[in-house]
Amino acid sequence: MSAESIEKIRLGVSSCLLGEKVRFDGGHKHDRFLTETLGRYVEYVPVCPEVELGLPTPRETLRLVGTPDNQRLVFSKSGEDITDNMQAWAKKRVAELEKEDLSGFIFKSKSPSSGMERVKLYDKNGSPNTQGIGLFAKAFMEHFPLLPVEEDGRLNDPGLRDNFIEIIFTLKRWRESIANGKTRGALVVFHTRHKLLLLAHSPEIYRLMGKLVAVGKEVKTAQIYADYLALLMKGLRLQTTTRKHVNVMQHVLGYFKKQLTADEKQEVLQVITDYRSGLMPLIVPITLLNHFIRKYEQPYLTQQVYLSPHPLELQLRNHV
Repeated sequence: MSAESIEKIRLGVSSCLLGEKVRFDGGHKHDRFLTETLGRYVEYVPVCPEVELGLPTPRETLRLVGTPDNQRLVFSKSGEDITDNMQAWAKKRVAELEKEDLSGFIFKSKSPSSGMERVKLYDKNGSPNTQGIGLFAKAFMEHFPLLPVEEDGRLNDPGLRDNFIEIIFTLKRWRESIANGKTRGALVVFHTRHKLLLLAHSPEIYRLMGKLVAVGKEVKTAQIYADYLALLMKGLRLQTTTRKHVNVMQHVLGYFKKQLTADEKQEVLQVITDYRSGLMPLIVPITLLNHFIRKYEQPYLTQQVYLSPHPLELQLRNHV
């Protein structure tokens, strides 16, 4: 799967992460993974709350003060409170973003407007804690509760990076699936392709989704689709683990009981064991399993998204 062969995914992003000089000090926080690597597959919709609100660059720093239930956005030195203006702008901006067909958002960490978690929040004594949420990020997450969100700092974690990108590509496939209409048959096809991927995230939600797909005609198709999407996003947000991956790969191995030679089976089991022990990344056993899927022509496994959930060129499974 190359960048040229797929339609780009639209993601919202904090403008400074693209290299735009919009920060309080007139600088940026250019993230080259986002622009040079992921950017081959993504079309970004940049947002800078402060600049779009009309604040100058450079400008006085802002901070969050108060309590988690009553955050106020104020200038650090002057104390001027711009909470109401920012919230009014954010409400209007997220409504505008409905037209952008976004598949997620990548926020600037620690920002009092755009940090999605653990932003410094100063109490009445001027002491900081990390219970704050950026005002724009909060408005976005409340307005788009099903869309995946991340921030630049967390994306340095290989597992979180793999998980987020896996979700946005799954959401892309979901939208492609419903582009020609929502039918029971199309939902069964989508679910069948994603079974092992769902199992790798949450066996419990995997079972719930299977029951949902199998419900009778007494439940309207539109309701089934809405419930399925909610479960899909909930399940994929639960991170995979080494144990879950091993479980899925052993499940895959079960399809070759009558085909693998004793040596081939031992080879796969040894590679899976080495992965479980942390001696090699996930890409190694997955590559070996894909080899045998092609060799022995397993049609069900060939269509399983789990074995290639995002472009190989991103090399995400080389690091998990």
